[in-house]
Amino acid sequence: MAGGGYATASRKKILEFLINRKNQTVTVTDIDVFLKSQDSGVNLTTIYRYLDKLEQEGVLIRYVTEKGSQALFQYVGQGHHCDEHLHLKCVSCGTVTHMECSFMDEITRHVLEHHGFKLQCRSSVLHGLCEGCRTEK
Repeated sequence: MAGGGYATASRKKILEFLINRKNQTVTVTDIDVFLKSQDSGVNLTTIYRYLDKLEQEGVLIRYVTEKGSQALFQYVGQGHHCDEHLHLKCVSCGTVTHMECSFMDEITRHVLEHHGFKLQCRSSVLHGLCEGCRTEK
């Protein structure tokens, strides 16, 4: 089980919630509301601790969009190389896409060679509209 250590019922519920929403970002408030709807009395400190643990294990990404704003979390599981690519987030539906393509090598190289800047991609997000939301508008 991701999260190592002992598998409490609340950890299982948190992990299940994250996995079921792996294409989206969630807040601690989202998790808290879900747990309360499941009659699970987990305090916020426990949620934060478990999210920190999942992040350290590399199966969860923490996005902080603005100073003072609530962090967003996304379950990525094992095998995602989020340090090597950017993330695209739809501002309409919240879907997050991992930009795992050869273009990332090109842009990383360009930014370094032409701007002297080394990208740190792990929690980097570009905002816009996904194909589905663009066609709905």
